[in-house]
Amino acid sequence: MSYTLINPATEEAMETIPAHDVSSVDDAVERARVAQIAWARLNPSDRAMILRRFADAVDGDREHLAQLEVRNSGHPIGNARWEAEHVRNVLEYYSATPERMFGKQIPVAGGLDVTFQEPLGVVGVITPWNFPMTIASWGFAPALAAGNAVVLKPAEWTPLTSLRLAELGVEAGLPEGLFQVLTGKGSVVGNRFVTHPTVRKVVFTGSTEVGKQIMAGCADQVKRVTLELGGKSANIVFADADVVKAAATAPSAVFDNSGQDCCARSRILVQRSVFDEFMQHFEKAVNSLSVGDPTQTTTDMGPLVSRAHHDAVSAYLDSDPPVAFRGTAPDGPGFWFAPTVVTPDSRTDRCMTEEIFGPVVAVVPFDDEADGIALANATEFGLSGSIWTRDVARAIRVARGVESGNLSVNSHSSVRYNTPFGGFKQSGLGRELGPDAHLAFTETKNVYIPTTEQD
Repeated sequence: MSYTLINPATEEAMETIPAHDVSSVDDAVERARVAQIAWARLNPSDRAMILRRFADAVDGDREHLAQLEVRNSGHPIGNARWEAEHVRNVLEYYSATPERMFGKQIPVAGGLDVTFQEPLGVVGVITPWNFPMTIASWGFAPALAAGNAVVLKPAEWTPLTSLRLAELGVEAGLPEGLFQVLTGKGSVVGNRFVTHPTVRKVVFTGSTEVGKQIMAGCADQVKRVTLELGGKSANIVFADADVVKAAATAPSAVFDNSGQDCCARSRILVQRSVFDEFMQHFEKAVNSLSVGDPTQTTTDMGPLVSRAHHDAVSAYLDSDPPVAFRGTAPDGPGFWFAPTVVTPDSRTDRCMTEEIFGPVVAVVPFDDEADGIALANATEFGLSGSIWTRDVARAIRVARGVESGNLSVNSHSSVRYNTPFGGFKQSGLGRELGPDAHLAFTETKNVYIPTTEQD
């Protein structure tokens, strides 16, 4: 079986991709199991060298990877080039891991006690369509570095960069079978990762609904999971902030990747006394966004990923929420959606509570610091967010008070490969990236050796 990809900017048919069945997944997992045993036995310096070569191979293929992402996902070329470079950086960062898999020597009476970080074996990674190659690297790079094999299922709509990364890995010297990409339906390929006893961990990025199903399925085998799920992040603007800068930067925080970002600050909370001033500057910033051909370096925002997703985002405007203003978008072929700013009458409006995953942002006023924190926390999610204030003490108080895994002060940064990333509440379980990510792909083994005479 197979299916055909669609270019989201032109609606033209592209590559035909195989849809793997359960038996082919089983074959891939067995190849991965065999490859992992040999990989884990390699000298750590050899594994590190191969990962560095993998990083170099990605570096040499960055423009090709970026162009694939533009065609397959509709990402603007500037974004796609950054994403390809990010994959290179992630691989380079974790290439240091094999030679730094430190255990501990723990003081005990009567002997020596040491710990080892043993690889899990085969890891299944299931990635989303919004950032295909970057999020894939968050899973496969530390997993490989820790001595595991990886089978990766990309989203059905956007597999091209993942397939290319697997090719680059083999070219760089990864053993055959160690890192495989299996295209197809999540209900077939992804579900088999969950049920296959040789797959000892599943890493999933996607919707909270599906993440719950994966977590429940993995419980049957007490299988480990890392989940990075939905978000409804708040961009909190206090009256003492640089309101002009906060408004000027707000579009990139929510409309980047056409709002198809779990970290999107899709709720903007503005202190009431500066609400009108903020909206005046925000409208100018939204109107300045260039929405159009993703192959052009001047484009800020491309199309949505598919017709089905375009319809799902559009449905949020069917109930006629108050639209403050909209940007512009092209007519004609392509899944275009203009940046849209709504000002709901109620804090419980679905535009305020549900993850739209598109270029629609809700802006509402709040009264004081306590009200701002309470409003930011009035969601089942807790992934990201921003705090705008000139008061350092307030920034710290609010950062400690907001229930979110990743916060920025007077900025919108969410993801760095060298710092941990993950969510509170129903935004996920576990952490990716940062100096300790590889530990999530290991078991801690404790060994005691007596040094005193035994009776």
